[in-house]
Amino acid sequence: MKWIIAFLIFSLLVLFHEFGHFLVARLNGVAVEEFSLGYGPRLLSFVKGGTRYSLKILLFGGSCRMKGMLPEWTEDGSISDTPPEEGSFLAASPGRRAAIVFAGPLFNFILAFLGALIVISVVGYDPALVTHVTEDSHAYEAGLRQGDLVTSFMGHRVSIGRDIDTWFLFDDLQEGQPVTVTYERDGQKQSISYIPDSVRRYMLGLTYNADDSEAVINAVSVKSPLESAGVRAGDVITAVNGEPVATGEALFQYFADHPMDGSAVNLSLSRGGRAWETEVTPVYTDDVRLGFAYNLGRVRTTPVRTVLYGLIEVRYWIVSTVKSVGSLFTGRFSVNDLSGPVGVADVVGTTYEQAKKEGPLMTWMNMINLVILLSANLGVMNLLPIPALDGGRLLFILIEAVRGKPVNQNVEAALQTAVALLLIVLMVYIFYHDLTMLLPH
Repeated sequence: MKWIIAFLIFSLLVLFHEFGHFLVARLNGVAVEEFSLGYGPRLLSFVKGGTRYSLKILLFGGSCRMKGMLPEWTEDGSISDTPPEEGSFLAASPGRRAAIVFAGPLFNFILAFLGALIVISVVGYDPALVTHVTEDSHAYEAGLRQGDLVTSFMGHRVSIGRDIDTWFLFDDLQEGQPVTVTYERDGQKQSISYIPDSVRRYMLGLTYNADDSEAVINAVSVKSPLESAGVRAGDVITAVNGEPVATGEALFQYFADHPMDGSAVNLSLSRGGRAWETEVTPVYTDDVRLGFAYNLGRVRTTPVRTVLYGLIEVRYWIVSTVKSVGSLFTGRFSVNDLSGPVGVADVVGTTYEQAKKEGPLMTWMNMINLVILLSANLGVMNLLPIPALDGGRLLFILIEAVRGKPVNQNVEAALQTAVALLLIVLMVYIFYHDLTMLLPH
């Protein structure tokens, strides 16, 4: 089932992306020769308004083939200098071509926004409310209290609870580093700064849901013992040192009753229905404690605020994707942290299996959440200024607009081909890595 659901989600994302190109091309007088659902040989097709609409045998995504999208090649292997035909993509002005190219990623953002409207109207958004403040903590002494609404954390704007999570995903709170928080209480904004509490203790490097549901790992710290052991987010801990833990609450209680002392810990886990075990040795390190907890649960809101938080939701995923790409260059993340279709399909399947236990409504909401995440991700990735992607084509159009003449088409074609080959090699590597990650270490 997970492969079918992943297949449908992928197809929706690609088809909506291509529909953006199609619609804006037609609006700008560029002829669309074929708009298809799927790839390969045609199963069904018809022609209307000069465009062939096709249903193809490989029902995965789709394509929008415009007239004169690529330059014509001569028999000697060079690009023809014949002027492009009227109504072709290359005959359009730089501004019109840019609009057509940008429309694909834009429609991915629109799809993400539509999905966000559905989710927020049904289950709400996650306000960044302080849910608990440890009484003897420095955060409490600084004046933070339960019920305060966080609006800024460490100098970054906070609109939803997950914005704080995002900061911790890309940054580390160091011992002695001041924590800055701006919050709202009774309509008044206040700002505080305090040094967080810190203790040294043995840690495995994970977060999990400590409630009465399965002990699902939410995140695994970078360079932690668990990451080295191949444990990843989405895995379910079922036993510790041979003692079964049926829920996250039971896991929390186990660690409370059996504090880690540096001895190896044997974990029994489940991934995609497959049981496996691993042994990890906790690391003695500084545990910097924020001193307060914040809300990640959802609350319903008004229709107007639903639209507002729909936009905030899309912004959240766009910013997260951009920061993730940036982290590949800073070394925080590596190519091994990327996922291709196989890895994404596994995430879809895991999410589906966990969500269906909560009923049809939550299953649908989780699947739509994945559409939001993946559609925003696809939009951002397509806008990267890399040849062979929409962003690369936009870059060449921008250069043309600045220079007043097109980039040499032979140079552009060579760059597009070379980068496309590199991307294929990268995708093959990611495909192989995803397959190996499906199997526990």
